[in-house]
Amino acid sequence: MNMDTWAGVAQAIIEGFDQHYSHFRQYSREGKECFARADWSRAAEVSRERIQGYERRVRETVDRIKRDFPAAAENNEVWPRIKIVVIGKLMDHLQSECAETFYNSVACRVLHRDYYKSEYIFWRPAISTQYLRGSQPTYRSYYPGSDGLRRSLLDILTSFQLPVPFENLRRDIRYLERALLERRSTGWKEQPNHQIQVLRTPFFRNKAAYLVGRLINGDIRQPFVIPVLRNEDETITVDALLMQQTDVAVLFSFSRAYFLVDMEVPSAYVAFLLSIMPQKSVVDLYAMLGLQKQAKTIFYRELQHHLRHSRDNFQVAPGVRGMVMLVFTLPSMPFVFKLIKDKFDPPKTVSRQVVEEKYLLVKNHDRVGRLADTLEYSNVAIPIDRIDPVLLNQLQTLAASSIEIDGDMLVIKHIYIERRMEPLDNYLAQATRQEKKRAIRDYGNAIRDLAGANIFPGDMLKKNFGVTRHDRVVFYDYDEICYITECNFRRIPPARDYDDMMSDTPWYSVKENDVFPETFGPFFFANEKDMALFRKNHTELMTPEWWKQVKEDIESGRQADIFPYRKNRRFQHRYG
Repeated sequence: MNMDTWAGVAQAIIEGFDQHYSHFRQYSREGKECFARADWSRAAEVSRERIQGYERRVRETVDRIKRDFPAAAENNEVWPRIKIVVIGKLMDHLQSECAETFYNSVACRVLHRDYYKSEYIFWRPAISTQYLRGSQPTYRSYYPGSDGLRRSLLDILTSFQLPVPFENLRRDIRYLERALLERRSTGWKEQPNHQIQVLRTPFFRNKAAYLVGRLINGDIRQPFVIPVLRNEDETITVDALLMQQTDVAVLFSFSRAYFLVDMEVPSAYVAFLLSIMPQKSVVDLYAMLGLQKQAKTIFYRELQHHLRHSRDNFQVAPGVRGMVMLVFTLPSMPFVFKLIKDKFDPPKTVSRQVVEEKYLLVKNHDRVGRLADTLEYSNVAIPIDRIDPVLLNQLQTLAASSIEIDGDMLVIKHIYIERRMEPLDNYLAQATRQEKKRAIRDYGNAIRDLAGANIFPGDMLKKNFGVTRHDRVVFYDYDEICYITECNFRRIPPARDYDDMMSDTPWYSVKENDVFPETFGPFFFANEKDMALFRKNHTELMTPEWWKQVKEDIESGRQADIFPYRKNRRFQHRYG
């Protein structure tokens, strides 16, 4: 086999990636068009198609290699040479880190897992992405000190050329100016480097466009994020100014859908975002930008690095044992690892295929801050000596079809990884009265937000919800999840007689998709005081009328307004 073959395979992989990223950028640009037309259903389709496009390009590239370079497809030993050629071709590539991941995806489809080694695939990045220069600067700079604050704000809002007129641009600038001045610290003094830097392209998600930047003054760096909403009268309005790291961290939360944002140099966007959210993981940021495969690559590298520098063992996750999933954790990492069990505990009757479809539904759906994002992997190897004996026994007993022992490693054939949260039932058991009151209110808000996004959780027990570090309640048990539009919400018919009331079985017919909200109470709270707190804000969640109205709104194309920031941040509440 000669160098022409190595170069041919390398070129096929680079071309496959370039085609993928060209489609990725086109889908991202379409977010702006959907925003202009208020076409929210198409925006959701664009997001799904962008996610699914990666796998299509990988399959096409693998098929091309097997067809045009069969010798390379059958000889694992040539891939170190192919990798070297790829590195040479990526020296000035503007998405080199993502192209390396694409190479890994292709190589892992061709190679046997025995060859998942650093010589064959990119276990660590080979190309530095620092200071890559695209055709245009990644961000624009504005200078309030010399140009004036109002003029700078006007230039920021108009520079994006959003294809919809502002409802009242003068008012919006006045509100932005007022909010910015309120957020200045006591004794604030302008420094020579005072400026506002804003990323060149807007971030689109749901019904909003976000202008993402940072305010710099001396050694201070603050987030500077402007949400712009599309109004029903074909105008747009500035809705808020987010300048606190917590607000921006929630906006970029792992429980929200991916932004549609056109990036020539994605690593530059990640570096910019990290500068205003230093507590965020690079994994989360790549995922939020829609580059989930890159997020997976970085997480896997971090996991392997962490295993080399830690001594604790994987163990069964604390909390109520799942009926469908076997869940374990490595205490020193803030994640949980979830396998589908071989047999499900009664009364669960779904199949493995259905569970996988539910997780795929969540991956492709708008998570509105209430569904945990999941990283999905195949053939993950873990040292057996790092697995607690109790966990190893459960893996061999409950999920034997999903594991394989290979020497001193346990290979997990299919696994989901999620951010670790404290289960809501555990949180409430230890919470103060004020914490409990807030969490119970947000529990109901989580169910409302999911319903507004056309998601019915199914099993709404508190153990299936978690509390994030920002005290938000998030759902993470997906085996019974379905669309609201698939449900038939009914009121329980009155009992015919005393025997009906005493019967252990319903006296009325129940079809597969029938849902009776009047029965939700025991799922929510058995404790009367907790139930009273829940009813104070969410009584209607236990009525079929409320759910029917939500379903009707969804079917008629009305999309719920679900804001990724607090109500008191909105200008209409602060200044309106």
